[in-house]
Amino acid sequence: MTQGPTRRTVLFATGAAALTVGCSEYGDNSDSGSDSVEASAGTELAKTSDIPVGGGKIFKDEKVVVTQPKEGEFKAFSNICTHQQCPVANVSDGTINCTCHGSKFKIADGSVANPPATKPLPEKQITVDGNSIRLA
Repeated sequence: MTQGPTRRTVLFATGAAALTVGCSEYGDNSDSGSDSVEASAGTELAKTSDIPVGGGKIFKDEKVVVTQPKEGEFKAFSNICTHQQCPVANVSDGTINCTCHGSKFKIADGSVANPPATKPLPEKQITVDGNSIRLA
């Protein structure tokens, strides 16, 4: 008589499959096989003219979103959603948007505007010198 797989084998295989799938159904989160490293302090992200008033821009490689809630006021946040760590996809209508599960964050302070995320995006430190926006 042949014995089927044990409960442990089935659970292990199911867990391994879940880890393999991850967030891939929401887009490719790979970084071409290299470990991406957050940009270091002093790295120029953009010119002030690159960031629209009432909007923002995502810097995928640097893992930062820079916003301009009001003219001349610049903010920066992590580009990783606090819900399930997917990268945010876009900035529009005054929010930073994660399309993985629909979370939205306010461009002024990174607070949650729309769940399922319950925690704000972590703020990143930037400096604005003339028309240059740099990581602090």
